[in-house]
Amino acid sequence: MAEAPDPRYLLANERTLLAYERTAIGLVVAAVGALNLLDDTWPHVTLGIALLLASALTAGVGWHRYRQAERAIRAGTDLPSGVGVQVVVLAVIAIIVVVGLTVLV
Repeated sequence: MAEAPDPRYLLANERTLLAYERTAIGLVVAAVGALNLLDDTWPHVTLGIALLLASALTAGVGWHRYRQAERAIRAGTDLPSGVGVQVVVLAVIAIIVVVGLTVLV
């Protein structure tokens, strides 16, 4: 019978997933604010949609990374590398650019 994984690793993995999900919730809140509180101009609507897409992306990447890490921890193998974190960072940078454009327009 395989040795049970250290619960600390499983709990750390779970905390990481929850951090992704908190970030996704924050992006949804920002999207709702942008779509409901700002003018209905194309830059503001674009910002709201970008925030919603980034939220979905963040939640999906977090879940995918959680499942990858869970499998690796239970199998006792190295954690797989991935580009999920980089994709989320690029999405946030893109939103920063969109926010900058909405301020300028």
